[in-house]
Amino acid sequence: MSSFPAPPPPIDPTPIAELDRKLARLAEGRPKWVALSAADRARLLRACMLTTAAVADEWAATACRIKGYQPGSNGHGEEYLGGTLAVMRNLRLFAEALEAGGQPKLPRTWQRDGQWIARVFPQSMLDGALFTGITCDIWIEPGKEPTQGAIYRDKRAGKGGDGGISVVLGAGNQSSIPPMDVLYKLVVDDEVCILKMNPVNEQVGPIIETALRPLVDAGFLELAYGGIEQGQHLTDHALVTSIHITGSDRAHDAIIWGPGDAGLQRKKDGTPRLDKHITSELGCVSPVLIVPGDWKPAELDYHARQTASMLAYNCGFNCNGARIIVTASGWPQRERFLTLVKEKLAATPTRKAYYPAAKATWERFTEQYPEHTTLGEVTDDSALPWTVLENVGTDEGEYALGNEPWCGIFSFVELPATDAAEFLAKAVPFANDRCWGTLSINVIVDPRTEKALGETFEQAVADLRYGGISINCWTGLNYGLVNATWGAFPGHPLDDIESGQGVVHNGLLLDHPQKSVVRAPFVMKPTPAWFTDHKNNLALGKAMTKFEGNPSWLKVPGIALTALKG
Repeated sequence: MSSFPAPPPPIDPTPIAELDRKLARLAEGRPKWVALSAADRARLLRACMLTTAAVADEWAATACRIKGYQPGSNGHGEEYLGGTLAVMRNLRLFAEALEAGGQPKLPRTWQRDGQWIARVFPQSMLDGALFTGITCDIWIEPGKEPTQGAIYRDKRAGKGGDGGISVVLGAGNQSSIPPMDVLYKLVVDDEVCILKMNPVNEQVGPIIETALRPLVDAGFLELAYGGIEQGQHLTDHALVTSIHITGSDRAHDAIIWGPGDAGLQRKKDGTPRLDKHITSELGCVSPVLIVPGDWKPAELDYHARQTASMLAYNCGFNCNGARIIVTASGWPQRERFLTLVKEKLAATPTRKAYYPAAKATWERFTEQYPEHTTLGEVTDDSALPWTVLENVGTDEGEYALGNEPWCGIFSFVELPATDAAEFLAKAVPFANDRCWGTLSINVIVDPRTEKALGETFEQAVADLRYGGISINCWTGLNYGLVNATWGAFPGHPLDDIESGQGVVHNGLLLDHPQKSVVRAPFVMKPTPAWFTDHKNNLALGKAMTKFEGNPSWLKVPGIALTALKG
């Protein structure tokens, strides 16, 4: 008998005839959405903030049942932090951007070697108070200006388009992803949406529908359920003009090229089966670059906790979960750090591996690396141990570098280097050219080393070809801030899609984002919310969700006190 809570019952697939009726309703709503003013759109999003707040507890509780989290557990807190909090913040930032006519104020812009960079966080003293020392910058594609809100500029100039109908194929891991993808398609791409929930977390769908009820009632959003049959009917439907998917590159290719040998031939010939615009976020073998330095014992312990959390958060089912831990062979503290990482993982309770193929994935990777290390006590057949693949090679074709382990596995990789400059000179091309995907990368560097490196470090950041870069924090913060963009580094063609095309989030509506860089202090106090040993993340997630619904200086002391208990 399982020690994890039983999941809610599955939801019946939406009948094909009902899918057609839903698309017909969206076809009626499409011109109404296109004609709706930015101010009226903002009012709809403000209304969604109220309905989201009303279902926040039910939302998190349902997600917990899906994932096997006990009420009051650390996982329960994650379902606020990565669920309702992120959605509430997205709603607020988009509402504020629309209230500014699609031109929200950028705190700062500047150029580096001719490339524009826009500071998008902090936006206010309130941001600075709650997120001390954290900044977020969006780098603009070379040759482009830091312009914002293209569709709203076009509408004011009388050049507005006809919008469209987008099918959003929702992610199964984080419950905030499907509604946030919908919000981006509506606000930035001017398209009404039908959201097909992923069967893994479909039970959250009715709650999301209630949370976004103002958009549903206005005719701008529909929800659907089911598997491949429903998904293909939607993607192939004549009324659908675009597709957005968060999932795997295999699912993406099945949509665009088709399954089996026929799909492989179409891909080879460059003849996709669908002629529709598709955007996507498809995962990554996300590296963590540990820049060698002289770290204090408390600093080693802190970043071992953080690195272990980058894997254990959401049981390893995150597209930005840490996968490759990269260290320098000549770093005197290397062995101590890696030992601490394993100790932190061993002390982290194992979780239900709720994704259907998780065990098969784990078996495939551990067969490839029979000398793997398993950590943590497994007391239930539906859980898997945290697993470390040690001494993974760096050559092209290395299995762990080219395949995303969708479960609680990461790899230790060693690069021949004796100091920080030599390490960065090798780690940047290794990350760019050897690790599959371009969604997310984490860089850990102490301030003393960073200062000594000077421009060498800044150039390393500039050279990284990743859509989300975090320095001294996890790219989960890139995702959750919403000010940042979320998506692959630009340039993946359809026949070699890797992490996908396009972005979401982008709370300040920048038109030509290349990548987002989030920086945090080397050691943050109190304990960051994404640490899986946080002692009060449930109360913090609830408090922050309420704060985002109505920010106020009066709420800051209470949030600070809650955070200090972490």
